[in-house]
Amino acid sequence: MGLELANNSSGGFVEMEEEVGYNDYELVYRVRKVLNLVSEGETSDYNHLVGVMNTTEYLAPDEVALLVTSLQALSRAVSYIDLEHHLSLISSIFGMSMWNYGPDVMEALAELIVRMATSGKYFESCLDTLIFNFIPPHSFLNLLRQPRGLAKKDQVFNRVHAAMREISRLLPGAPLKLLELIRWRMPVKDGKEAIIVVYVESMLRLESGLFDEFDVNGMLTAVVERLVDLDVDIGWEEILQDDTGKGIFDMELEDAEETQDHAEKDGIEAPKSGQSLSGNVVAEKLDSLMVLTFDYLKSCYEHGRMIKVFQTLLPSFEKTVLNVHKSKFTQFVIFYACALDPEYCGVIFAERLANVFLCKTDDTYPESTRMNAVSYLASYLSRGRFLTSSLVASILKRLVEWCSDYCVLQGGEDKVIKPGSHAIFYAGCQAIMYILCFRMRLLMDDSDLKAQLLHMPLEPILRYRLDPLKVCLPSIVEEFLRQAKAAHLFTVSENFFFENVLESDFSRAYGGMERLDMFFPFDPILLKKCDRFIRPYYIYWSMVKSTYDDDEDGNSSSDEDADENDVEEEDGEEQDIDEFENSLNKMSITPMKKYMKHRMPAKIRPSTSPESI
Repeated sequence: MGLELANNSSGGFVEMEEEVGYNDYELVYRVRKVLNLVSEGETSDYNHLVGVMNTTEYLAPDEVALLVTSLQALSRAVSYIDLEHHLSLISSIFGMSMWNYGPDVMEALAELIVRMATSGKYFESCLDTLIFNFIPPHSFLNLLRQPRGLAKKDQVFNRVHAAMREISRLLPGAPLKLLELIRWRMPVKDGKEAIIVVYVESMLRLESGLFDEFDVNGMLTAVVERLVDLDVDIGWEEILQDDTGKGIFDMELEDAEETQDHAEKDGIEAPKSGQSLSGNVVAEKLDSLMVLTFDYLKSCYEHGRMIKVFQTLLPSFEKTVLNVHKSKFTQFVIFYACALDPEYCGVIFAERLANVFLCKTDDTYPESTRMNAVSYLASYLSRGRFLTSSLVASILKRLVEWCSDYCVLQGGEDKVIKPGSHAIFYAGCQAIMYILCFRMRLLMDDSDLKAQLLHMPLEPILRYRLDPLKVCLPSIVEEFLRQAKAAHLFTVSENFFFENVLESDFSRAYGGMERLDMFFPFDPILLKKCDRFIRPYYIYWSMVKSTYDDDEDGNSSSDEDADENDVEEEDGEEQDIDEFENSLNKMSITPMKKYMKHRMPAKIRPSTSPESI
């Protein structure tokens, strides 16, 4: 097949000649001559060549063949392309989108870009062109969810990434420059969801392909940073809405529709978590990106790359998530990574958080970072269904020992207590109690771990003059003391119990409902698409078997008996309940479960957790 470069009145295309034409060598010679003649003012054939590059509408088979042949010829004449004389040709080449063409044109264009990049003249522009092809034309976006669109995406990504790999092989500095440009060209967070999703998908493919091959880190960090950018744009008021008075330990039923059904049957208002983000464009975009990231992590685990990836993910978490003010969802990326590989990633993450909190001085980490770390640690140890009780016990022991040492350093003399000066201590105490709310029963059911727990100096810490029980969140204190009393963890008299679960002036002075500015970052995720990844590895509060469950279960032999007992008790206790509820004004938890069980949904979806939970 040959090529004749001649004037054409029907649209400027270079015509193909089957019988009389050029062989490959003659064709390259002809193209070089056309390029050289431009400097002498002869531009007719050159303009026709540029016209071939600019064709974007549907191409007939002979026009496709013409374009492929022209690109291949240019690939062998790269040294004759000059920025000064051939700017229109260069612009046309760099403006071509592989999404508009079939595999043959994609291959020829990719080859031309590789040759231009390695010629030394157009290195950065060629990399930009390949990155430009991460994103399809806007008219193609709606096809990305259809089989035809998915096939086209794979074709484009395969050619683009292969070209990047070849350039990286020939030019050692290319991977680092690619990383820099890819991060720089990343679509803005306010852009269309389909655009940023397809771009991030290409990034993650490169992370596990080219960048893994050339041992370049940073792509996953860039993705996490974009997740954080979206995360902080979701306001807490959009999540909490009118639920600011809902307790930390309110029942977390695992199916939103079932929750609504049972709530309506019982005549109570259903929890709004999960419904509050419906229609939130930013949350939906974040949800889609996190699903991509979860799929990527799952692939890494299946291909034996999880430990290597985690060594990038953990520093990224510390840099981009740990110090974000109350990150809402991005932290579940590292939670999922730990769930996939609990023996290494799961343990390393827990120990890293503990080390940050337990560091010797504030010179290593600021107090705010240490408080965030212990909050993450408490939430992680409580919610990670994949974590062993022995790991929980070992970390808990370290926290208790630190709090005990802190008390010793403060001495026993009477001083005016300023809770704000001991925020790090209160954060540690609150973390200990929160973990035990979820894990006490499991620890007490293991004889060795029970012995460890009983030997921890919890009582001296909690009765210390800094009064952590009156500063920490009443909801956590209440649940912890109930379980501690049932487990005989230490002496909890009725007076002691009620004195410490009621919100005190001391507690309110420290910050009311925002005391400690603490949050528990692994509370149930509200992103619908992400939920399927997290659910199998997650402990919901409804799964937890507390130390007092046996006592309450033993009071009745059936649900009907329990309902009758509730009715009988209700008249006698009604006045006490009213007084107790009034005293719990503005607390962050509903009254105790033994007073409130008649208000809970009558039927809870059976848990799929192990019997130990």
